[in-house]
Amino acid sequence: MSPAQLAPQTLAELGTVHLVGVGGAGMSVVAQLLAARGLRVQGSDARRSAVTDALDAAGIRVWIGHDGAHVAGADTVVLSSAVRPENPELVAAQAAGLRVLHRSQALALLMVGARSVAVAGAHGKTTTSAMIAVTLRACGVDPSFAIGGSVLTDDGALPGGYSGTGDVLVAEADESDGSFLNYRPTIAVVTNVEPDHLDHYGSREAFEQAFVTFAGQIVPGGHLVACADDSGSAELVRTHTAGGGAALTYGTSAPAGSGGGSGAAPQVGSPTSAVISGYRIRTDPATGPAACTFTITLAAGTAASRDGEVLDVELAVSGEHNALNATAAVLTAILLGIEPSVAARAVGAFRGTGRRFESRGEVGGVRVVDDYAHHPTEVAAMLRAARGVVGAGRILVVFQPHLYSRTAIFAQAFADALELADLAVVCDVYAAREDHDPAVGPHVVVDLMATPGRGEVVADKLEAAQTLARRARPGDLLITVGAGDVTELGAVILGELAARVAAGDLPEETAGGVGA
Repeated sequence: MSPAQLAPQTLAELGTVHLVGVGGAGMSVVAQLLAARGLRVQGSDARRSAVTDALDAAGIRVWIGHDGAHVAGADTVVLSSAVRPENPELVAAQAAGLRVLHRSQALALLMVGARSVAVAGAHGKTTTSAMIAVTLRACGVDPSFAIGGSVLTDDGALPGGYSGTGDVLVAEADESDGSFLNYRPTIAVVTNVEPDHLDHYGSREAFEQAFVTFAGQIVPGGHLVACADDSGSAELVRTHTAGGGAALTYGTSAPAGSGGGSGAAPQVGSPTSAVISGYRIRTDPATGPAACTFTITLAAGTAASRDGEVLDVELAVSGEHNALNATAAVLTAILLGIEPSVAARAVGAFRGTGRRFESRGEVGGVRVVDDYAHHPTEVAAMLRAARGVVGAGRILVVFQPHLYSRTAIFAQAFADALELADLAVVCDVYAAREDHDPAVGPHVVVDLMATPGRGEVVADKLEAAQTLARRARPGDLLITVGAGDVTELGAVILGELAARVAAGDLPEETAGGVGA
């Protein structure tokens, strides 16, 4: 290994950094953070997007298209797992003997010297990471954060990459390729250990073992915060605490042996617990059911809390899954030194994240929303929350499966989840990092849906969007769902709806319980 390829110990050693695929959600965040720390940053992407335009406007040079000449003058090249070995910029970097790092290695360097919070789990990472960042900001802490989506606040959207003045860095930890094992966090938050990414891990057992390793890398004196409602993360807690690790669980009931509400301090290695109770959807006259309130009961040993202390929480977003995510955020803030009641109030400042039930607009009484859900559990949770929002209207979904391997493995689970919609149109699979598989398409999901007529195959995503827009009526909620480029269809749908209004085919009045 040449000196240029030795693992760096400080950011300064990176020199000029070139990021291949800089327009990706995770890569753009690292680019923003590196630039904020004073490094010279550049990058390339296969196509121009709003993200590449924003990076360019921020002073980060971005080339559209990949060419080996782009790495000339760079000292370090940063890649994501999506970059293939034959990429010309990677080939040129290797030929020149440049230092080549994975995105997670660059992010790990950004964590050096910080109290770091790494949030992992098959789903819920982005929302929980954003909730933690917003909570800390509302408490007067100015954390840095690296989150795979914009963070919505009352003052507008913050980018997913932000360099704060405080000593805390909150990072979304990607388990999809095992790269989260590069982190040594102060606090590791695990929302669930529900098997996913089996194309990388090969088996459920290997996936679960990766989380055990992740928890084992928490720095001395640090904590695991995990959801006890998920069997996988509950088992992770048992394994971690059996080895003497500190854990704090949360859920809708106290886990067995947690000591929750017992009045006695927990034994070393035993998890303490926080229990959600009193959960209910709160109705807002202006928007319909679009928020929730609940209480958190803290067990003895939960940092500054008193045994049985009850915290009242009001969220501006709905869904029991968000109540769980918010509880993780409150507990993390408490572990970082925030007084419990202050943290519980602060999480109410969260307004959402980009592509998580994000409003795209409303035309003719049809509300259009975009959501990143791409795992069956995520899709089901999102649709259950949508049912509380839509009132008497219908839920219409354009679903773009993400990855052939995930679609094949979870076809039945996706079919079951989409049954929660009134109509789901499924388009072609978004390949992402995988090669085309002609045997796996939208039909493998739709054919398994139990209710006749509830699912429909429309392979072309543009045609799928237009199909639903033509069928929508006032009061309906139309949702584009998936982790791929289905997110681009919001404008198409709104345009089709506007054309219907202009032609007199769709009344302009809002109806059916969907508000502005």
